[in-house]
Amino acid sequence: MKRSVIETVLGAVVLLIAGIFFFFAYASSDIRPTQGYEIKARFNAIDGLTVGSDARVGGVKIGTVTDLSIDQNTYQAVTTMTIESRIKLPDDTEAVISSDGLLGGKYVRLEPGKSKKTMAEGSELTNTKDVVSLEELLGKVIFLVTDSDGG
Repeated sequence: MKRSVIETVLGAVVLLIAGIFFFFAYASSDIRPTQGYEIKARFNAIDGLTVGSDARVGGVKIGTVTDLSIDQNTYQAVTTMTIESRIKLPDDTEAVISSDGLLGGKYVRLEPGKSKKTMAEGSELTNTKDVVSLEELLGKVIFLVTDSDGG
């Protein structure tokens, strides 16, 4: 009986410590959804971008990708992002799908323009650049290397 009580108390202590660890991990991480205004951007290709991916300016997270869909008329990928309310992006901001390193995930890199007019709720970014996939780049490099050997 004494061993059972010790095991129960020890198990409770382990669960308490695990709960405290998860609380601090959640509190210190950036996985909470961003509160703010929504903007959209259209791309021909968004390979690897997922809901929950970051929207960044200068490497600093200012928003989150909240939805990915297809425009039925143009067959473009429509990306919906929520941007922090305190960040006012110019309406000529450029959106680029970028990678977190060679094998890292994708995120939307926002490059603010020079316009004095800022984006409002529901605005759409018109200046976008599609993702360049690693497979495409490798294919081009291989083609260039094999082509230069033959000529």
